[in-house]
Amino acid sequence: MISSLRLTSSNLTSSEFFNRKSPVPRPNLPLQFSDCSALKHVDRSLSTNKPLHISSVENLSFPTKSSERSTACRAYEAESRPLQINIELPDEQTAQKLKIGLYFATWWALNVVFNVYNKKVLNAFPYPWLTSTLSLAAGSLMMLISWATRMVDAPKTDFDFWKSLLPVAVAHSIGHVAATVSMSKVAVSFTHIIKSGEPAFSVLVSRFLLGEMFPLPVYLSLIPIIGGCALSAVTELNFNMTGFSGAMISNLAFVFRNIFSKKGMKGKSVSGMNYYACLSLLSLLILTPFAIAVEGPKLWAEGFQRALSQIGPNFIWWLGAQSMFYHLYNQVSYMSLDQISPLTFSVGNTMKRIFVIVSSIIIFHTPVRPINAIGAAIAILGTFIYSQARL
Repeated sequence: MISSLRLTSSNLTSSEFFNRKSPVPRPNLPLQFSDCSALKHVDRSLSTNKPLHISSVENLSFPTKSSERSTACRAYEAESRPLQINIELPDEQTAQKLKIGLYFATWWALNVVFNVYNKKVLNAFPYPWLTSTLSLAAGSLMMLISWATRMVDAPKTDFDFWKSLLPVAVAHSIGHVAATVSMSKVAVSFTHIIKSGEPAFSVLVSRFLLGEMFPLPVYLSLIPIIGGCALSAVTELNFNMTGFSGAMISNLAFVFRNIFSKKGMKGKSVSGMNYYACLSLLSLLILTPFAIAVEGPKLWAEGFQRALSQIGPNFIWWLGAQSMFYHLYNQVSYMSLDQISPLTFSVGNTMKRIFVIVSSIIIFHTPVRPINAIGAAIAILGTFIYSQARL
């Protein structure tokens, strides 16, 4: 570290330094000293037009009658030691990893928040058909406003696009309402444990209905998936057949949704955000008449009054949060598909299940037996092995 001593405001150049007879500068000819130690030799190769900084000077003293001591110094030119600052900017690969990490963290967090509010709403207002419809309605409204205000560019679609999207929307509506029915009957953790068996449905449907062949490791990965789900089901403390069936139907419906989506969306240039927005709009149109037929406004009015009397105004907030966060977490998941490979998405989805299961057990104080936890762990491990085997 350089420490400086300034005698005046002027500088001493190399020529002045060489031409001086006195080893001690007068007050009007300053030197800049730093870490002084002994002055003996001067490098004559220094430029004579640049200021000098004196460093490493020892035994600096003034001449007297009794003793004269010559002073030498080591000096360097002001511009001979430039300050180098290296600023390392993240490369593209690092930036992409950070972006993917942010997508995953947002996706998982939004999913947990949705599941918490969804379960609170269903506990106080056990009408899953209406809550499913409101989730789609909230998302559709949010995107319509975004398109109208130009916050998001509206997609350019045609009749063929909506025709291809129709079977996807039908499967999405069935899967969404079936999962909500399941959560209205059983714990959130149990629903997600059963839904971790979705890869087994994917392989079976693709093999027997579409004739697609898979390598042996893929089939072997189904053993822990099916075994783990079965172990969790038979050891569930609050087992309910409606809840179990709803989760299984949801798995099957979402497998068909993915198949229809892959087939129908080839060559379509719609972003992930807009694709899910269009899917929500069409699913809303499909689900609304069925929700009215199955439950109806009369039951909804009675249930709403009962929930308000038990919970208070907070119930309205729960209902709004459940609807909003459902759309947000799905939107982020579809946006992430634009940035990552299907394999990475599959691994992220598996980790999301773990995150949601553990969070819901902690938040709702769900009783879990050790054998039940082992079954869940086996099923999730099988799902991870499946995602790797599909590589």
